[in-house]
Amino acid sequence: MTDRTRRATLAAVGTVAAASLAGCADAVLPGGDENDPEPADRTGEERVTVAVGADAGFVFAPANLVVDAGATVVWEWTGAGGAHNVVEKSGVFESELTGEEGHTFEHAFAEAGVFEYVCTPHQTRGMEGRIEVVEGD
Repeated sequence: MTDRTRRATLAAVGTVAAASLAGCADAVLPGGDENDPEPADRTGEERVTVAVGADAGFVFAPANLVVDAGATVVWEWTGAGGAHNVVEKSGVFESELTGEEGHTFEHAFAEAGVFEYVCTPHQTRGMEGRIEVVEGD
């Protein structure tokens, strides 16, 4: 391979990589970024639903929640974005991997704490969520 061919190949690869990453930039969601939206305050609710595969198919909505201890969060699949799962980063809960529209997974939060979760196939696209569980009044 000549230097000219090698440079052309590397330039093409770099262009494709940059274009691929550009599409992922919009998908970055909760997980410590200062641009995170304010958490959705769902305190006072016994059951809260989170859409799995919302927007373009690669987000949880709402992705950032505050709920009372004792609340149950129900994740409901939209059917968009392929197969998803819900996996809490420290192993507290984990759903199965599925793309079936209407599929649900739920977890009851008994104690206060912060729970960060991801969709493992789409974690690199920023498909993450956070639930803060607070003691009720």
